Amino acid sequence: MTVTEHPAPARQVRPAEERHAAELAFLAAQDPGPRPPGWALTPRAVVTFVCGSAGVELALPEKREGLPAKLAIGPKFVGERALVERCVVTLAGERGLLLTGEPGTAKSMLSELLAAAVCGTSALTVQGTAGTTEDAFRYGWNYALLLAQGPTPQALVDSPVLSAMRTGRVVRVEEITRCLPEVQDALVSLLSDRRVTVPELAATEDAVVSAAPGFTVIATANLRDRGVSEMSAALKRRFNFETVEPIADADAEATLIRRQAVAAVRRAGADFGVDDAVLDALVTVFRDLRSGRSTEGWDVERPGTVMSTAEAVQVAASLGLSAAYLPGGDVLDLLPGHLLGVVRKDDPADHARLLGYWDGPVRRRAETGSAMWRRLWDLRGSLR
Repeated sequence: MTVTEHPAPARQVRPAEERHAAELAFLAAQDPGPRPPGWALTPRAVVTFVCGSAGVELALPEKREGLPAKLAIGPKFVGERALVERCVVTLAGERGLLLTGEPGTAKSMLSELLAAAVCGTSALTVQGTAGTTEDAFRYGWNYALLLAQGPTPQALVDSPVLSAMRTGRVVRVEEITRCLPEVQDALVSLLSDRRVTVPELAATEDAVVSAAPGFTVIATANLRDRGVSEMSAALKRRFNFETVEPIADADAEATLIRRQAVAAVRRAGADFGVDDAVLDALVTVFRDLRSGRSTEGWDVERPGTVMSTAEAVQVAASLGLSAAYLPGGDVLDLLPGHLLGVVRKDDPADHARLLGYWDGPVRRRAETGSAMWRRLWDLRGSLR
């Protein structure tokens, strides 16, 4: 019998260091300036990697095999360049960085990009949950070896934090405020003393693991999340806080939503067939509900649900998938139903707020003669 070999399945999502490997290699060669200990790129190159080169083609100082002579670096994070620069300066000083903000503002994406650019990997990550234990920040044991050999260095299992300390890399702690306070506080001594003591290996040279130059922590926390634990004052003092705000520019947000929705639909094996006018309406609704004021200046009752860019991307991708795989009508007709699914996630009263938005800005725009908004007004009944 012949055994058929199947290729390894493709991954749905690749880490930033793989997706942008060509740009990282180019920037490492393009900017040979001074770098903090353990950094793969200069701080200036890290900022360029995250924010892009504004369409300008950067040139290598000398030809390198396997690299283009010139390359324009695309933007990956839509936000203030000054914010990214402050983040990079914090990491260069080996101080903890805490990215805060509402859900869906790309905090995790920014932390991934920064880690990939600074140390070449974003894989050293702890996902904070109510069930996260102190072992996730310190170490654990291989219990088979522990029973067979006793406490030895070979039986020790490094946490992502301990691995980052040994190698002088960046470790990411996602949703740090989801961890219980006593677990969070395990980071206090790590960020202060920069070492981990292993009492079980006392009197040996492996009893203390000291952080190599370059080690630091990037943590994220949602401002409006439920079930979170307040950080202690001691832990807060060991981080520089940076707030990631929603995207201010409507055109930039629309461009980002289209780019990410197109990528999501293509990963699903289809072409993106949603008109720009429908995406513009989607972005307008999200921004109006998020800010509490329409683009025309009319007051809007804000829902309790966070109308984030990430949610808008998911709605745009869903519209694209419906158009590709379930054709049979105007994709605009699907928009109210998807919006209702977004706003009803947290508070049932948000249903009434969405209806109020339809009775306000949507109706007024329909009365001005816009065919698209007239159609959306006609679809009000689908929100019941």
